[in-house]
Amino acid sequence: MANKILIGFLLIAFLGVAYAGSNFNQYFDITWGDGRGKILNNGQLLTLSLDKASGSGFHSKNQYLFGKIDMQLKLVPGNSAGTVTTYYLSSLGGAHDEIDFEFLGNLSGDPYIVHTNIYAQGKGNKEQQFYLWFDPTKDFHTYSILWNPQSIIFSVDGTPLREFKNFESKGIPFPRSQAMSIYSSLWDADNWATRGGLVKTDWAQAPFTASYGNFNIQACVWTSSGSSCSSKNPTSDQSWMKQSLDSSGQARIQWVQKNYMIYNYCTDTKRFPQGLPHECSLA
Repeated sequence: MANKILIGFLLIAFLGVAYAGSNFNQYFDITWGDGRGKILNNGQLLTLSLDKASGSGFHSKNQYLFGKIDMQLKLVPGNSAGTVTTYYLSSLGGAHDEIDFEFLGNLSGDPYIVHTNIYAQGKGNKEQQFYLWFDPTKDFHTYSILWNPQSIIFSVDGTPLREFKNFESKGIPFPRSQAMSIYSSLWDADNWATRGGLVKTDWAQAPFTASYGNFNIQACVWTSSGSSCSSKNPTSDQSWMKQSLDSSGQARIQWVQKNYMIYNYCTDTKRFPQGLPHECSLA
């Protein structure tokens, strides 16, 4: 019964779209930073900068209910300690849903930390953190969020980092009913970002700059008119709606988590002395 309700809800609530290599001017607005965010090269490049006075950020013009988002980022080079570059999906309100990539800067020569988290109905506390197997400041790399009714998968250059499955049938909230916008920002978080706040931002290195190259959005746009995916775009590719990790993907995620995971809330018994979250025993 629940599946029938969900399918009916989806048919009246979104419009399927897919666009690749698109123009930042067409799909995003710079929303804060007083000129520190810039769209350049006829919309093919976006940069965010941070100095002691302010950071900067942007978000999508549209809201989405399920989708696959690929974003090319080149992170702040050099001594980026204290800085945080974010790329995430979020709805509005206190009981919001959110799917987070956060990139925690570090001292020159030390690795970035990729921080991931998921909020459902306003509750997060699902953090996993990773090192990367390359220098993310030397070139653009593709950071992807796949969000469909079955699961959420975080990937880097096509290699999955983590999967959060839909266990609503077991009483675990899952983001599936609130449309979300795409957000990104560059800001100062030296009270916690690097070594728990022990290493502060070196403002002599400012301005700090993160760059965004190509992006690809295959998603269902939330509209007030409730347009239908199937009737409006019958030929659009919606294979991502049923996409999951195959055996190769499972092997790659195990390789990443064995070699590059540095924190997993599902093993933090000190943080959860009354018992680990229920989904940890189901994943």
